[in-house]
Amino acid sequence: MIVQQIRALGSRLSDFIEEFADCFVSRDTLLHLKQYVTGQLSNLPRKSAEPIAHLMDVPPRTLQEFLSQSHWDHDRLRDTVQRIVARDHGEPQAIGIIDESGHPKKGNKTACVHRDYCGASGKVDNCVMGVHLCHASFDGKFRAMLDSDLFLPEKGWDADRRKEAGIPDSLVYRPKHLMALEQLRRAAANGLHFGWITADIWYGEKPAFIQGLEELGRRFVLEIQKNLMGWTRLPANAQTKRGEVQNLARWSRPMLDQGWIEFHIKDTGMGAMVWEARSAPFWIKRGDTVAGPYWLIAAHERLHPDTSKYFLSNASAGVPLEVLLHVGFSRWPVERCLEDEKSELGLSHFEVRKYDGVLRHLRLTQVSHLFLARQTQRLAEKKSGGDDLPDEGRGQRIDRLVAAEKGRSKVAAGESGANPARDSTAECRREGITCQNPEKAISNTWHQPENNALLHPGSGRIAL
Repeated sequence: MIVQQIRALGSRLSDFIEEFADCFVSRDTLLHLKQYVTGQLSNLPRKSAEPIAHLMDVPPRTLQEFLSQSHWDHDRLRDTVQRIVARDHGEPQAIGIIDESGHPKKGNKTACVHRDYCGASGKVDNCVMGVHLCHASFDGKFRAMLDSDLFLPEKGWDADRRKEAGIPDSLVYRPKHLMALEQLRRAAANGLHFGWITADIWYGEKPAFIQGLEELGRRFVLEIQKNLMGWTRLPANAQTKRGEVQNLARWSRPMLDQGWIEFHIKDTGMGAMVWEARSAPFWIKRGDTVAGPYWLIAAHERLHPDTSKYFLSNASAGVPLEVLLHVGFSRWPVERCLEDEKSELGLSHFEVRKYDGVLRHLRLTQVSHLFLARQTQRLAEKKSGGDDLPDEGRGQRIDRLVAAEKGRSKVAAGESGANPARDSTAECRREGITCQNPEKAISNTWHQPENNALLHPGSGRIAL
């Protein structure tokens, strides 16, 4: 946007900024928030403090001090973002998405900088790594970044270096998956409900992350590695021989007893993306015990069978496979949020080195992104009469997914005895729900597990 376009929004931006007033000790500091957000929303080629200050006709030192030295509460700023999303955009089936992103930086002075794989440069690079939590509506119409934290590596930051970079003594090394769990706890404390959590392979391979989600009472669909070990039948004990997911998906009897079902994932510039999938109960080893049962979902691209994905889910027995695939393939909103924040809002343009300055830049970018997301949604709905969808082209398919999720059986939620039928099949038929391929009914995507009244003890207690 150019400044004139932002100003044309008039009171909308002013009212939005006013919601953050209690994060600041003075009106002057609150004004700097509006200046920073306006600069990030502008068409400046680089959106660090100095060019924003020149655009807004204020001394560069003013915004530099705003980032690094002024007294204001950046944690409360984050909490306010989350409360706004919970208040205005919350929904029972919202998807929480965990991801991380690197920001290449030269030298070794910037807080938390270290060698790590950086997606921005496509290689192991010198970078500052952030862990992020994204909110996405189930239909994909709204997405917003909720939380961003700096990852402090386990080694390389001694006391002198920490002091120079302004890293607080209270900040200690935490693995990224534990940082993500803490972000989910904070979001819940601020009133956000997630019907689902999804994340990529790096998080799906961490037993502590899976266990943490269970302890939080969260349903999840996590991508997992093809060599993850487990069982598709309840083992006698944890020492029973296990198989790799890729082999179980191909050769285990629970998988062989069913066919591959086609699902339309999304439309792309190259045409429709269609995957084939099937599922089976699955148990994993956790310490000296057996954990589960979960769902193991195997999927491969129809036109490229060698392109495969595997997912682990703790969904209850009545949730259609179509819904689980939708969640598993819903990592694109966080990728789009990060792309928008980097390309449109200058997420990686920070030039400050102190810890508070870098973290504040990330949090301020969340504020700018939330305003951008809200206005984009408002204008899209106004233009389309409320029927706008992102370019992923989901169309009426999403309505069927929502109906399918609402139609899951009470039996599958753990309210009845052993070995239940999938009552949601009849519900789906009454709703006219089909797979992405309309010739196949959702009932064909599921197979009743043996003696498995409830696939996961906690899932039945999660409110829809």
